[in-house]
Amino acid sequence: MAPSQSSAIAALALVLATTPPALAGEQPLWEVGAGVAAFSFPSYRGSDQTNNFLMPVPHFTYHGDFLKADRQGIRGSFFDSDRVDLTVSLALAPPASSKDIAARAGMRDLDATFEIGPQIDLTLWRSANRARFVKLLLPLRAAFTVEGTPRDIGWVFHPKLNMDVTDLPGLPGWNLGLLAGPLFGDKRQHAYYYTVAPQYATADRPAYQAKAGYAGMQYLAALSKRFPKYWVGGFVRYDNLSGATFADSPLVRQKDYFAGGVAVTWILGESSTRVQVDD
Repeated sequence: MAPSQSSAIAALALVLATTPPALAGEQPLWEVGAGVAAFSFPSYRGSDQTNNFLMPVPHFTYHGDFLKADRQGIRGSFFDSDRVDLTVSLALAPPASSKDIAARAGMRDLDATFEIGPQIDLTLWRSANRARFVKLLLPLRAAFTVEGTPRDIGWVFHPKLNMDVTDLPGLPGWNLGLLAGPLFGDKRQHAYYYTVAPQYATADRPAYQAKAGYAGMQYLAALSKRFPKYWVGGFVRYDNLSGATFADSPLVRQKDYFAGGVAVTWILGESSTRVQVDD
């Protein structure tokens, strides 16, 4: 995949991570903008090589009755109640060229991937004004490669606790989002990233077959604020692969690391239609 396509996918992931949550109350139906972002992340989970980017990014929020797009991702709501939401969960991951990754030298490149599946959101607590809440998110997604003939590369289950706090004490207008939870994948998902087929085995990289199961823990903190004409935001993510079923793969070169990024986006336009947003 061309570098420009890789950048677009990575930029989208950053925008979804740093766009603030919708505050309870009336909000524009849609909002569009553009900005710039700088961020750093490993070539893949467990890689000891880091990618650093500075690039333009889009900004988009939408609060329709069915389709919504904000810090929690792009999703469609099929059913909702006061405490339970059933939505569609989407995720994207950028490609990685094996020629640029020492651990994967001579192996097949990692294509960009696309994930889609159902997600159940359980609201465990929220404030009276619905501006602060704690939720249990339960997404189950099927993963596919992004190429001429997409390949099915298994399933991902990533249950996590999500706490959002708006108007932090002493920091009016600043919004904090926290996410934490384990990851699980089936055999095909883990094999895509961590299996070493016999034809790729070397003295320093023995053959290895990844198994299904636990894939480590992930923690994320995002901080953001909207000013009259622009948003600012950033996130820090900590990954720990200790105990993962593939932790002893020769392609896992580090079992814990930090990734993060910052972004500024300017609001170029918004809908004159206002809608009620609960959380």
